[in-house]
Amino acid sequence: MSLEGIGKLLIGGAVVLLVIGGTFLLLGRFGFDRLPGDLIFRRGNFTVYAPIGLMILVSIVLTILLNLFLRR
Repeated sequence: MSLEGIGKLLIGGAVVLLVIGGTFLLLGRFGFDRLPGDLIFRRGNFTVYAPIGLMILVSIVLTILLNLFLRR
């Protein structure tokens, strides 16, 4: 792969990460940061947050979108 191809791949990956990051910022503003099913463990100064509810919601939405747009 040439340097030009690697550059295009890196720029494409950056754009995808930008879109994903913007989507998560918008979801946080609309109250989707604490859904039922999210697990939070706190021990002193240590906190672990596992957004299980958000992962399920994103999985369902992406499954529907991919089935609509990539169906042959």
